Amino acid sequence: MAITQHRSKRKPSGGRYHSARKKRLFESGSMPANTSIGKTRKSIVRAKSAKIKQKLLKVEFANIVGKDGKCLKAKITSVTENKANKNFVRMNIITKGTIITTEKGKAKVTSRPGQDGVINAVLI
Repeated sequence: MAITQHRSKRKPSGGRYHSARKKRLFESGSMPANTSIGKTRKSIVRAKSAKIKQKLLKVEFANIVGKDGKCLKAKITSVTENKANKNFVRMNIITKGTIITTEKGKAKVTSRPGQDGVINAVLI
């Protein structure tokens, strides 16, 4: 069954909406990337209007901006905190807003790895 992002079949009261049409391509969704730590692996997906998205499936390094404003590359060791889902910490899944532990110290992820295909972070 396809993943879709159109309105629910049920009303807030529990009654049914009667569909006037079928599913449309612009309402389609996709599975989450669930970016984890490991040897870098990407998946290339065609998005709407021939755009190409790079989903990051596994990642080894992150681009980190330090307090002095300089950018450096650091190896990710683990996930410390994830506000999106507390279970993501156990599974080492990285999303935007995740706090990761790197060689240079703790950093907060500012990019969306499932959409951009890269991990950018700011040192805490």
